[in-house]
Amino acid sequence: MNPDFNTMTKGELRAYVIAHPNNRSAFHTFVDRFTAEASPATYNIPNSTDEVKEVEVLIKQKLSHLKTS
Repeated sequence: MNPDFNTMTKGELRAYVIAHPNNRSAFHTFVDRFTAEASPATYNIPNSTDEVKEVEVLIKQKLSHLKTS
């Protein structure tokens, strides 16, 4: 019997999926939940070294913001 995946927190669901990699129902619930919450924004591939560096800075800023939230 599967637990109720809809009542699990994101962390609990992620841990369950990792611990039970063959449970397709858990995996589909995990993907559905995280896809629904994902940003629809898309970005172009960097075309120069400067653009790559800019993306690296933006990623580091985002990670820093997430750690302090």
